[in-house]
Amino acid sequence: MQQNILITGNSSGLGYGLTEAYLTQGSTVYGLSRRGCANLSGKLHDIHCDLSQHDQIVLALQILLDSVEKLDVVYLNAGIFGELTHITDFKPEQLNRIIDINVWANKFILDWLLSNTIRITQVIAISSSAALSANKGWAGYSLSKIALNKLIEHYATEFASTHFISLAPGLIDTAMQDYLCDETLELGDEFPGLEKFRQARGTETMPSPRRAAQSIINIVPNLQKLPSGSFTDLRNL
Repeated sequence: MQQNILITGNSSGLGYGLTEAYLTQGSTVYGLSRRGCANLSGKLHDIHCDLSQHDQIVLALQILLDSVEKLDVVYLNAGIFGELTHITDFKPEQLNRIIDINVWANKFILDWLLSNTIRITQVIAISSSAALSANKGWAGYSLSKIALNKLIEHYATEFASTHFISLAPGLIDTAMQDYLCDETLELGDEFPGLEKFRQARGTETMPSPRRAAQSIINIVPNLQKLPSGSFTDLRNL
């Protein structure tokens, strides 16, 4: 089925996988990311934008979505992990950087989209099970995903014509895993939660971005049956 899809952070990881999968289906994809993905073919419209620079977002959207009347799915996918560190070593400026991208950038995007005449059927914010736990070292990422979930919940209360969902996609073999599995080896067992990721890498538990993207696309119709504004984990569907 051909659709109009907006994907943030589509130059790598899950965003790239979603872009590739939707293009393969013949859909039109509008991408918002720092690098774009010009190596893909199909109905792709990319614009470069650093989502940490909030003053760039509105102009980028105006250019990217000029004359677009409807978006079937908006994926708020762009996000950063930050740094694995003890809570006592975690600085407010580090949290601000994570929140700027994982939360406030999405508010700028949603505010612009919902104040225009573009009809939006569904918004899927890529969240994480980290929003439900307090793994040692994950404070910044966890707090940002909690805030993202509540942001989506609040939009759902005010925009009934659009369905909102926060979705935890599970483990995916992305650059975040490069950091967690490889670049933290010198930390040893200081952060026990890392072992789970290292053991999952290379197994079906941690699929490629393309495979994970297809799993998400397959369940999008079912997501619309859930209460708007709710949080769900792909692994529970």
